[in-house]
Amino acid sequence: MDLPHDIAGSGPTLVLVHGVVHRRQAWNALLDQLTPYRRVVTVDLPGHGECPALEYDGVDAMAALLEELSGFVRSVTPPGERAHIAGNSLGGWLSLALAARGEVASATALSPAGFFVNKADQARTIYTFRALRRVTRAMGENAPKALSYRAVRYPSLAAFFARPSHVPYEDAVIDARSLTTNVLVDQGLTASFALPPVVDATVPVTVAWGRRDLILPVYQARRVRKSFPQARLLVLPGIGHVPMSDDPDLIGTILLGGSSATSSAPR
Repeated sequence: MDLPHDIAGSGPTLVLVHGVVHRRQAWNALLDQLTPYRRVVTVDLPGHGECPALEYDGVDAMAALLEELSGFVRSVTPPGERAHIAGNSLGGWLSLALAARGEVASATALSPAGFFVNKADQARTIYTFRALRRVTRAMGENAPKALSYRAVRYPSLAAFFARPSHVPYEDAVIDARSLTTNVLVDQGLTASFALPPVVDATVPVTVAWGRRDLILPVYQARRVRKSFPQARLLVLPGIGHVPMSDDPDLIGTILLGGSSATSSAPR
């Protein structure tokens, strides 16, 4: 599948991967900070933004998405280079999975999925998405008008963003529409989020977690080093699940720092 994407800037390639129900424009707040130093590639995952959904039919959704992203990263990386990758939520897990396989120069994950304490913890996250979806669907055709009122928009965004006032109205409307139609949410209960049994520990990994994350609570961060002993782990006060708009300067600095390190292992 040819994944819709944009490329801007110059320097080492940095692929940015959004989370579930979002799209490549989720990174727009960071581009001015990143593009002077990185060749930034933003991409729509299957079933998001402008990209059609995959047919999962008995196939593990995360494994299918990982293979699509792996091929995409190879296709947009210049010859002789290994791309850096960063992602949020689902995109964070995908980024770490490529790092585990040794396919990228570095990985930076922002509140990555896949580090659930147990099945009940995973179910809590999926039921949260489903509850938000039911509320949004109940608005029906009135959703754009309802979201034009801050008294409605800000609470509806609070599960994802610590600072809902930073999210433009137009983006809130698009994200609400995506929440009501996205089929990947229903795959989340049975998704394995399995990493390779042997992780390439030579790939630099940075994981940053918002302390105010209501979707994937910060206690899950303790599990990161069980899979990635080399990980640099950051806990960000006052930051929510989707941190790019909460504090663009901070997140941009983290992405530049994470993508400045490269593996010294021979390739």
